[in-house]
Amino acid sequence: MEIIHKIGRRKTAVARVYVSEGKGNITVNDRELKDYFPTATLQYKVKQPFALTENEDNFDVKVNVYGGGITGQAEAIRLAISRAVCEIDAEHRETLKPEGLLTRDPRMVERKKFGQKKARKKFQFSKR
Repeated sequence: MEIIHKIGRRKTAVARVYVSEGKGNITVNDRELKDYFPTATLQYKVKQPFALTENEDNFDVKVNVYGGGITGQAEAIRLAISRAVCEIDAEHRETLKPEGLLTRDPRMVERKKFGQKKARKKFQFSKR
């Protein structure tokens, strides 16, 4: 099996994922998964596509991720890994699609408008 390259995005985070056969090692920005994502929930989010398809120890993953916060980065990695797993075996799509792991979340931060304090909040109005 050759190396599979996929991209996942979430908010402003972009993750490039390289999946190859191996023993289940996940490296994020040349650091171990547990070092990069200290909390268990973020580690679970990254490993979720492998857990649902029962492939935890079959593939090595190398990730380059930038932009956004750690939650957005974890979800961008999850989307990229899900896409890679579907390319490895098309039957995995049936298990990942209902869980929403193949859907690109379109929600982004709304831009700040001029003449306002934030995107929706206005400056305080003074009648007199």
